[in-house]
Order: sequence, then structure tokens, then C-alpha cells
Amino acid sequence: MNVHAAGDLKTTGLTHPNGAPLRLNTQDFVAIDRDKSAKFEATYRPQALYNRANEGFHANNETFLLHEVATNLPIYRPDTGPTDFHLHLPPGGFQLVLVTSGAFTFDYDGRFYNVGPGAVMLQSAIVHRQLFYTWSGLSTEDNLKTPQTVVPDPISMGYSGKFLEAFITDPTTFPNPTIVGPDQINEAETPRVAWSHALHDRPADAGFWLQDPLALDALYKPLTDGSVKSALPVYVRDIGIEIPSGHLVTGHIIATDPRGRSLLPKSASIAVDADCFAKGEVVIYRVIRGSAEFKKAGESFELSAGDVVTAGKDSVGLTGVGENTQVLRLGLLKGINELRSWTPTQRDEIDGLAGQIITQKDIRPLRTEGRPVGYLYA
Repeated sequence: MNVHAAGDLKTTGLTHPNGAPLRLNTQDFVAIDRDKSAKFEATYRPQALYNRANEGFHANNETFLLHEVATNLPIYRPDTGPTDFHLHLPPGGFQLVLVTSGAFTFDYDGRFYNVGPGAVMLQSAIVHRQLFYTWSGLSTEDNLKTPQTVVPDPISMGYSGKFLEAFITDPTTFPNPTIVGPDQINEAETPRVAWSHALHDRPADAGFWLQDPLALDALYKPLTDGSVKSALPVYVRDIGIEIPSGHLVTGHIIATDPRGRSLLPKSASIAVDADCFAKGEVVIYRVIRGSAEFKKAGESFELSAGDVVTAGKDSVGLTGVGENTQVLRLGLLKGINELRSWTPTQRDEIDGLAGQIITQKDIRPLRTEGRPVGYLYA
């Protein structure tokens, strides 16, 4: 592997991906990943099991990967503790995390965040580490069966940490350099460092994003146009990722309360604009809990918790949801077609450079406040 000095990034062609153009599948297609066929594998780290929505990934030209991540071992073991400081460099810098169970602590660019079910993060090529996660102590089989939710409550936060994660392209095809290895971390200083580098490949306006599930902009608004049928009122939450993703992806959660209970944090403002469901050259629905009904070519089909459907823009429509249901909808926008993949050579060279890609550092006085994450980026 060839390793270059950080100052040579531009001359060696490492600043931007230079591989094949990405292309969303704009044809009429429907691909379904069923939870009953899920394969959980410790693909990247021993403490986490990954379940990929592979049918949708392959049907959509391998441009967008959605997977579930389930922690499965206690954090106090030598091989499962806090991760190193690293970053992911997918095309467009797009990496989405939606917590669905348990609790996590993440270090982002010198600040730490405690997050639970319903928290949304766009990590956006930011240097970070996973510092802590909850573990239930259950067997693997029982752990994978615990319910998931995007509404924080004491029971769900006591389960093992789980989240949905999405990348543009497959993590094995883009750089994931380690910035500070575990043996080099100084716990009194390293977690306070903010970083910058030139390889984030983000569109204009894109950047780090964190939405708390109880924030005002995360409140659920009523869907009143009757487009989605249910025995209970239907509500929609905008997870706010369209602008900070650089207009690459939109995200919404369609949900209902349990019968006889008011679970969802709601807004008393005007009803949600149903046009949000019209965005996306390709759409992805993932049922987090409950059940949902869809229509394709005049035929109906049902998805339950853990199921995913990936489809062309007008190939499917969400027509109904059950009680106590939560469905994530992602709309993949045209801007993805303007991106390129990294070449294998670029990927390997950037991973080899590791911490040498960093161009600037700053020490934060406090890890709980201060300038926004990513303030050193150009």
C-alpha cells in the first residue's frame, strides 16, 4: 500500500472519489427484505451484529445500504470496549444513525452526546468513537427479539443498544481510517479534540446533524388527508435530514399510538404536508414496530416489524398502518446520481494514511458545550 503525506492529498488525487458514477435504480422495481430471513453477523466488530437489507441494496444498484446494528456483548470486555477514534468516508459523506433501543454515548469532534431511542444523527464524515452502550445480559436469541422503538421510555432504554444505520454505498468500498488508535488515546485530552480534513466529499450545506426525539422539530404532526388508513390517528415526524445531508436523502417516521394510550410526542400545529411522501427517486420503508400495508400494481402486501421494502419512486405506496406502529421512510434524491464511488486504490491509500489526513486540530475547553460539531471543516 502506498502511503503519502497529508500535504500530498490533492496532488495524489485523494481529495474526492474518482470511481464509477453512482446510479439510483429509476425503473419500476420492488425488493423486500423479510425479518424472518434476517442474518445477523459480527461483520465489523465483535460486540455488534449486523443485519443488512441486501435485497434492496442489490436491486438499487448497490448505491444505498440500510442495516440494523444490535449490540450483543457487554462493553467491559477487552475486545468490546470503547472504539478507537475513526471516521467513515462514504460518497457524499452520508451516514445516518437512528437509535431504536437502549442507550449510547458517542464522542463527536470533541463533544460527547448521550442518546437513546429516537435520536437521529448524520455523522457526516466527522471523527468520532462509540464510548458506551447498554447491554441487557440476555442470550443472543432473546436479545435480537427485544422490541424496538423511536420513542424513549425507561423499558426500551434498558435493553441492549440497537440502531438503524444507512450509508451511501457499502462500507467495504469506501475509506474508514482510524485517526487515533486505542493504544494512543489519552482520555484526558483526545476526547476533547475537534478535527478537520479535506476528504469529506460533502455537498454544499451538508454537515453534522443530531435531532433529539423530544425536540420541538421532532414532534409528530397529524396526517389528515386520509392517504394512510388506520383505526387510530396517523402522525408523521420529519427527522430533518434533507438539508444537512446536502439534499441527498429525506427521512420521515409514520406512526400511531398504542390503543388507549398517548405515546407519541405531538405538535398542536398544522397537519403535516403529505407532499413529503412524494420525494425520492427510490424509496425505502423499514417497519420498526407494528405492521404496515402497501400497494404495488393494484396488489396489496403487508410488512411487519423488521421488514424492509425498497422500491422505485412510484412502484409502491403506503396505504395503511396498524396500531402502535412506527415506520421509517427514506427518500433517495437525484443528488446521489451526481456522486462517484471511491476507487479501491483511493480507499486503501486513505486508510493507510490514517491520522495523517487531519489538517487541523483544536482542543475544546468543555466536552458538553461550545462551537458546533464540524466547525473546523472548510
